[in-house]
Amino acid sequence: MRRTSGLASVVIAAATALVLTAASTVPFLTPQWVAFAQGRADAQAWTGFAPADLRAATDAILTDLVVGPPDFDVAVGGVAVLSEPERAHMRDVRAVFTSFFAAAVGGLLVVVAAWMLAGRGDTWTRPRFWRAVRAGARGLALGILALGVVAFAAFDAAFEVFHRVFFSAGTYNFDPRTYRLTQLFPDAFWSETSIVVGSVILVTAAVVALLASRRHGSIERAPIGRLSEVSR
Repeated sequence: MRRTSGLASVVIAAATALVLTAASTVPFLTPQWVAFAQGRADAQAWTGFAPADLRAATDAILTDLVVGPPDFDVAVGGVAVLSEPERAHMRDVRAVFTSFFAAAVGGLLVVVAAWMLAGRGDTWTRPRFWRAVRAGARGLALGILALGVVAFAAFDAAFEVFHRVFFSAGTYNFDPRTYRLTQLFPDAFWSETSIVVGSVILVTAAVVALLASRRHGSIERAPIGRLSEVSR
């Protein structure tokens, strides 16, 4: 029984971290953020596109990434923006995104189911549930801090390792002098976006950890007879 409870705690903690990461990432897949970050990275100068063409090309690529279908065949002035190797890489990126968010939905279902079981007193008590949520949020915060230190010391190396983990060798290296994909999304775009996304994840995880800790404490302090009256 103890082993089962320990496994359930790990699963809920991992699901919590996954859900928080996904929820914190979604705002940065919007045209508003991408346009802002591209402006700071001077993507217009890199591409040579007029502002309207830059937005049209970027928004089409973003739509194919998030909504699909993953054609990535947008053209500007009758000329395809992305070459076939670039389109193939973006299809790989979409596959990674789809898998990640599918896992996040699964994690959300796990957390919701555990919360409902905790409220009924089946297998999980409420204090155990909130301890698991707190552990997941704290673990995520510590992980982001560690990654932040590594990225600050060697962002290019960390970026390369990330791509090696998720993509085949030779499918993601594009010279910014000749390839539109790296002109549309320069290194500065990725470094600044990574910093902001990491910061949002860190703050979100810290807030959830604090709330879970307070909820756990309030339930632990409640008299046994009033436990059912304590909010989940």
